[in-house]
Amino acid sequence: MNLKVKIQDNKEYVFDRLRKTFVRLTPEESVRQQFINYLIEEKNYPEGLLANEVAITLGNVSRRCDTVLYDRLLQPQMIIEYKAPSVTINQQTFNQIARYNMVLNVPWLIVSNGSQHYCCHIANNEYSFVREIPDYSC
Repeated sequence: MNLKVKIQDNKEYVFDRLRKTFVRLTPEESVRQQFINYLIEEKNYPEGLLANEVAITLGNVSRRCDTVLYDRLLQPQMIIEYKAPSVTINQQTFNQIARYNMVLNVPWLIVSNGSQHYCCHIANNEYSFVREIPDYSC
């Protein structure tokens, strides 16, 4: 799917279908928008249950989860963290999303840099990586 891009003041902006506004087009934002389109168009995730830039408080520090998927009772089910394509996904990346999960306590974590995607299911404090991002089923 092509992203809806506009130029304003010599800067590129992309339309965020979840926030319903144009946001600055950075490499990480490009990954986010393409991944969200993939989840909605290919994996049947309901657009209305996904939210970008979800604010959380971790200790005394405000943070933002890149994307959160909710179930139909509006309970968080998945945190998705995006990195620019040039960023290697490593343990530090997973530590970041795991810290966010200390607040939201979701059963699914995904990290993507656009070419590499890691999906992890958490049950009984056991982390299990799965080969494929699951279709929506909440």
